[in-house]
Amino acid sequence: MAQAPTFSTKPWEEADLDLLTESTHNYCIIVWNDDVNTFEWVIETLMEVCGHTAEQAEQCAMIIHNNGKYAVKEGDYDTLKPLCTAITDRGISATIEQNVRR
Repeated sequence: MAQAPTFSTKPWEEADLDLLTESTHNYCIIVWNDDVNTFEWVIETLMEVCGHTAEQAEQCAMIIHNNGKYAVKEGDYDTLKPLCTAITDRGISATIEQNVRR
């Protein structure tokens, strides 16, 4: 049996603050599939550049391979720009795009 939903009793000002915090992640790094880079290289890059665990990086690599692309990191543009540059400097195709999930 599903649990009944719970509702926050926070004052609206605090709820507003939470919404502002969430909206700062309005960009993402998209890594694109190619026929050049190995799984191992993509996994190593995601671990070193994005701070992914080995399992997270492996899952991202599989999704990139199967779907052609994947959003590997979300955040604000200024935080993501140097990470995206580090990924592309390693020969992996990556772009920064606005996060359309919001």
